[in-house]
Amino acid sequence: MINMKTTHNILFQDARDLKEIPSESVDLVVTSPPYPMIEMWDEMFSHQNPEIQDALANGDGKQAYALIHEILDAVWDEVFRVLKDGRFACINIGDATRTVKGDFCLYPNHARILTHLLNIGFSALPDILWRKQANTPNKFMGSGMLPAGAYVTLEHEYILIVRKGSKREFKTEAEKANRRESGLFWEERNVWYSDVWTDIKGTGQKLPKAMSRLRSAAFPFELVYRLINMYSVKGDVVLDPFLGTGTTTAAAITSGRNSIGVEIDESFQQAICPVAHHSVDFSNSYLSDRLQRHFAFVEDRIQNSGALKYTNKHYGCPVVTSQEQFILFNGLKEVHTRGDNIFDVMYSTKPQDWNFDQPLEAVNGNKMKPHTKPSQLSMLDPQ
Repeated sequence: MINMKTTHNILFQDARDLKEIPSESVDLVVTSPPYPMIEMWDEMFSHQNPEIQDALANGDGKQAYALIHEILDAVWDEVFRVLKDGRFACINIGDATRTVKGDFCLYPNHARILTHLLNIGFSALPDILWRKQANTPNKFMGSGMLPAGAYVTLEHEYILIVRKGSKREFKTEAEKANRRESGLFWEERNVWYSDVWTDIKGTGQKLPKAMSRLRSAAFPFELVYRLINMYSVKGDVVLDPFLGTGTTTAAAITSGRNSIGVEIDESFQQAICPVAHHSVDFSNSYLSDRLQRHFAFVEDRIQNSGALKYTNKHYGCPVVTSQEQFILFNGLKEVHTRGDNIFDVMYSTKPQDWNFDQPLEAVNGNKMKPHTKPSQLSMLDPQ
């Protein structure tokens, strides 16, 4: 591979009609829509269908809930159309609790969306519970300490995982090689493919100042980055029909995937465009941290459990399984603007340099280079 480039296109429009995107042209959908029956989204949904505001004003929460989901249904229909066979959609959605005209109840958004996804032809796969732990321990609802009147607090959201058609196949040698380079480290796989995520809190993202809008995003960078790396390979096209502040674009750039982001609110342009232009340093730093975490895991694993059998050919570091031998992170080189809201990203195809300054003493036969501390790993100037 001489050159590696990805393209990122931002469309400011209604996601219910994605005629600009050809059928079966997208490899992965990762998104988090506005949550039905959460008050902050009432105005946006009502603008698309005034009957929603009428239902809420009349105290008919169930009707409002049904009408809101009809809006989202049209987006999921488009998602199904543009996805290729064998590809995935990952949808982060939370349920809602709300009192409408004195009637408090749960609105199960995840169940309603999943039902529609199955009706239009998707196959459901095991979902992920994201335990956000956004509520402090002393918060409670209802009558507090008295039984038969209190309600549990919602501290989790769902990541629905669905697939269109049959299992994806990698047939050519080039496709298989790219899949191997896109692999995950063993220790990452064990956490990422768990059905409960407790380590992502939704705050405190390590982002440069120009990307600070992502810090408080309900859809944090690490969550999107994981999903993209779990359900796609380098060079794939990732679509987010509810782009918001651009988190999915940033994660796709860091992952070496192409992306299309759709956002109905043009005011988000001021937040999204800096994401692309400031991605080089951020992405390289993030990938550096990912490698550092693996190196730290390796040292601990060897010291406590002995030699590892395999070595990654790009970085020369031990790995647990043979499938990790070809993992390669492509550092970013530069970002170019091409047309309105279209960005091209250029990558290095060479592994980043890394050195250790304290020898690991080839523990139990693992030959590792003399090295510096992992915190000094440099990926900010990819070759």
